[in-house]
Amino acid sequence: MTAAERRGLLLAGLLIAALPARAAGHLVSTGLGPVYDGLTHLLLSPEELLPAVALALLAGLRGAVHGRRALLLLPAGWLAGGAIGASLPLDAGPWVAALPLLATGALAAADAPLRPVATALLALALGAWLGLRSSAAADAPWAGWLALAGAAAALFMLVPIVAALVVSRRAAWARVAARVAGSWIAAVGLLQLGWSLRPD
Repeated sequence: MTAAERRGLLLAGLLIAALPARAAGHLVSTGLGPVYDGLTHLLLSPEELLPAVALALLAGLRGAVHGRRALLLLPAGWLAGGAIGASLPLDAGPWVAALPLLATGALAAADAPLRPVATALLALALGAWLGLRSSAAADAPWAGWLALAGAAAALFMLVPIVAALVVSRRAAWARVAARVAGSWIAAVGLLQLGWSLRPD
């Protein structure tokens, strides 16, 4: 390619770049807004994110089979619970949000010797409960099928990353670190429970 041809291509590229098409920066007009609302709602809601992380830690501590089952059943449970919660109003007290944190955090901290079936049932039940609570609020801006799909996609990405990180570590200190993270999640649940039960 000669220097003149390179200059011509560069000039053509600059002309094309100078005439851009219409851009939509927030993707609301393209229909992807609710997906991101659901995804960010999950990532910005510790009472929903931390139990999922604790379950992923537990699944990673138990092995790859447990991790694969949690990967599939936690998002599936979220979708099922979210579908029910969208049509069924749920008025649970704030202390109820602490129970999944306590349960999953304590199981991960104890490195509970669960069978794969028990991990699968726990993942399905946790996903259904969190999805139900998440979508039961009728005035939630992130409610709806696309938002549920966004949250389930976030879970589908989060669970294998955390579980694989734990499964791949063979050193004893790494397992202890995963259990300590589970104990911190249980402690957050305990703090939330105490805060919700405080007298006004």
